Amino acid sequence: MLSILKKYRIYIGVVLIFSIITLYLFYSALKPSKTLPIYNPSDVNPELVDSTVQYISKYHTIADFSFVNQNGKTITQKNYEGKVYVADFFFTTCGSICPKMTTNLVDVQKAIKNNPKVMLLSHTVFPETDSVPALKAYAQKYGVIDGKWNLVTGDKKEIYTMARKSYLAVKLGKPEQLYDMVHTENFVLVDQKRRVRGFYDGTKKEDIQRLIEDINWLCENEKNE
Repeated sequence: MLSILKKYRIYIGVVLIFSIITLYLFYSALKPSKTLPIYNPSDVNPELVDSTVQYISKYHTIADFSFVNQNGKTITQKNYEGKVYVADFFFTTCGSICPKMTTNLVDVQKAIKNNPKVMLLSHTVFPETDSVPALKAYAQKYGVIDGKWNLVTGDKKEIYTMARKSYLAVKLGKPEQLYDMVHTENFVLVDQKRRVRGFYDGTKKEDIQRLIEDINWLCENEKNE
């Protein structure tokens, strides 16, 4: 028996390698390719979406915007043109989920700091107290990289409109307070065409890892998107 195996060992080896390659190719062909959904207002929890756009089921994109960042610079959609970016909502004096969310977004910044295709955008939900100096101090505290990550403030109505009509990510605040809003733990992934491609719990490490993977996937597959 051993002599037969020795005699045909090259043949057996070739057949074994060929079988492994065939099985791998077969598995690769059957394995579903990764995709990311394109979210529209009708796909999202109505609590996070303004009632005027909840019916929209296709072609939703992020609207034009103009805010001021931590350096007093005006930031518009032009700064994010053709970029993949992550948007969120916070306020500098938040003592609950914001510190954890910001720390996790710092991890995202580390992962994408050398990728010119990706940026970050954080909006304060309390623009009346989060002035440019307050945002600057917060940015310095967390090591925000200028030009990569903008912390923005501006007109509260405009921030409210972006939060609930574009990013589909913020709950209503007190009914008696006009344009009041309660930020959530959501990080929102936006693609190169200003479409919403994912929501991630900014307090969970596993969601942060998934976010980083999805960012990389969008960058690698931009021509097919």
